[in-house]
Amino acid sequence: MFDSNSFQRFGDKQNSTFFEEYLPRVLAERDRSGLTELIGGIEAMMISVEPGKSLEYISELALMTPYHYLVTLDSPKHLTHILRIDMNSPDILLREIKSPEYSDLFRSLNDQYPVGARRPHSRYLGEILRVTNRYDVVAMQQEREFRFLTMGQLAELDLPLNMSISKPSPYTQNVVGYMERSSDGIRVYQHGDSHIMPEAQAAYERGKAMQEHIGVKDMILPIDHLATRVYSQNREAALLEYLALSSYYYWGSYDITDQNSSTNVTKNVRGAPESSSPAKVFTANNTPYCVNHLDQLPSPTETFVRNYGPRLHHMALTVADGQTNGLEHIDFVVGAISSQGKRFLLDTVGSREEGLKQIFSSASEYSSLIIEYVQRFGSFQGFFARDNVAQLTYAAGTDEGVMAHGSL
Repeated sequence: MFDSNSFQRFGDKQNSTFFEEYLPRVLAERDRSGLTELIGGIEAMMISVEPGKSLEYISELALMTPYHYLVTLDSPKHLTHILRIDMNSPDILLREIKSPEYSDLFRSLNDQYPVGARRPHSRYLGEILRVTNRYDVVAMQQEREFRFLTMGQLAELDLPLNMSISKPSPYTQNVVGYMERSSDGIRVYQHGDSHIMPEAQAAYERGKAMQEHIGVKDMILPIDHLATRVYSQNREAALLEYLALSSYYYWGSYDITDQNSSTNVTKNVRGAPESSSPAKVFTANNTPYCVNHLDQLPSPTETFVRNYGPRLHHMALTVADGQTNGLEHIDFVVGAISSQGKRFLLDTVGSREEGLKQIFSSASEYSSLIIEYVQRFGSFQGFFARDNVAQLTYAAGTDEGVMAHGSL
């Protein structure tokens, strides 16, 4: 039996009495009920883009990540491209709506926010988790008052029918799904007509040919963590909700005082490497925007949420430790990818002495997601150095999409 409360905690963030009371209770009850045993790691991540933009995003991901195009699922309202590294890492389900006029639950989440509404179909939807018995897990979660989309709603939203998917979180606006699969089984998505789409294959091959040409193919490793930004008042609830829905545990939280924010990390209880089941990170302001006129503190995180809505902010990928041509691999990767016209928000931050180096790309014009690269040195196990994350948060806050609408 798992003991999800037994892990060492990191960080210096002062949580509320409410959080410190309910965190061990949530985890202990999850363990006792058997949910921790039934729920595994992340099987897939769902991303939606604008009509006609999925091929360009496939090419971008082929260049900037280790993902490969596998197949396209053609259904009445969407093309869903399956991108895969291998069966040890999560898939990407890249959904492209066929009609610009299409409106659904996910579009309505974007339409509420001034910058999010500019790309009404572009957003990260959420994760699908592997379970050993989907119906038992859903029944137990429903007893805990979590709500799921009905089969009719899944069909209306044109989502795979061999999944159970929660309704969007009121705190993160992401969904959590469950898909049953044995540990040695192949991931299969029951959705539409499956075929290799020549245009998608060509877009993938363009990106991968360039990745190999610039010499970074073996340096970029699978996803390390997924970082969601939420409103300050929802930080603790978002953490408790995800821990109740998953088999993750609370790794810890750090105050980033210079940027008036905190970074909060959860990890898979099985101890699997992040390449197999990425860590989930939640970032929030320390104080809400409505009092910021009193103290005039930096507010990049809450400004992002007010402009885009609570949502995934970035996907972080590991860069293999080592050097090429006298450069750390992360610096070599950034220089090579920059030569292909991809922008980054700042220079790499951190050092070998600090344990890691990191950098943010500009947000993708196709998905609005940022790519982060992380190179760890030696045995360093953390997700950031304090100075690093302050500089990264500041750089993201000065990105033109946020600054142009910071007063909204």
